[in-house]
Amino acid sequence: MGTAVGGGRAVPRYVQIADEIVQQIRSGVLKPGDMVPSESELVDRYGVSGGTIRKAMVEVRASGLVETRHGKGSLVKARPPVRHRSSDRFRRSHRKGGKAAYLAESEQAGATAKVSVLFIGPADAPDDIAERLGVDLGAKVLARRRLYFRNGTPVETATSYLPWDVVKDIPELFSENPGPGGIYARLEDDGHVFAEFVETLQARPASKAESSELALSPGAPVVHLIRDAVTEEGRVVEVCDTLMAADQFVFSYRIPATD
Repeated sequence: MGTAVGGGRAVPRYVQIADEIVQQIRSGVLKPGDMVPSESELVDRYGVSGGTIRKAMVEVRASGLVETRHGKGSLVKARPPVRHRSSDRFRRSHRKGGKAAYLAESEQAGATAKVSVLFIGPADAPDDIAERLGVDLGAKVLARRRLYFRNGTPVETATSYLPWDVVKDIPELFSENPGPGGIYARLEDDGHVFAEFVETLQARPASKAESSELALSPGAPVVHLIRDAVTEEGRVVEVCDTLMAADQFVFSYRIPATD
């Protein structure tokens, strides 16, 4: 039987099977490091075709709870999410305490954080970045691209774009380690005091290259986040283009209920 009926709507059998496997993972029946039963085992268990099981496993992989290893099958991930507290992570007190945002949030989660710098140098501003920064299309900017790890697992890539006239006299921003508090601390030291950070998020499947860089299953969900760092003068002095493994982050926002 290919479907079941619930609430007046037919539910495909492969969706039912996928939901059951996901529930087994979430409930701990299948633990981190366990292998998901093989296709043949699932065929026998559910009495369906191999095609139905393959469609079910596409849904399971899309949950972000498993990773597929070539020739071995699907493994339950040991990747509990970090709580990404957007309303807290950029507090000035963190910077004054010498902690950049990622290190501060990882410490709060009890995780070991590492940052690998992939590129620092001049670049031509992409059109959308130039518009956000208020500079000419193709203008020279400083690009800083990093890969972030949590407990040894890559979880996030981020590229910061900063206007050249802002950074050219701040030598620390050209270093792999810009010093305590990160690049925002150095910008504020130079007089660029922040008023707010504006973030835009979009969830989507990872591309093949993105899946490889973040050690994800093909097509696993990611969150594409773009942040504008805005000074008290109203100028955007950094745009951060970030890609995050969706299973690693829970977003929590504080929204004032005021006029």
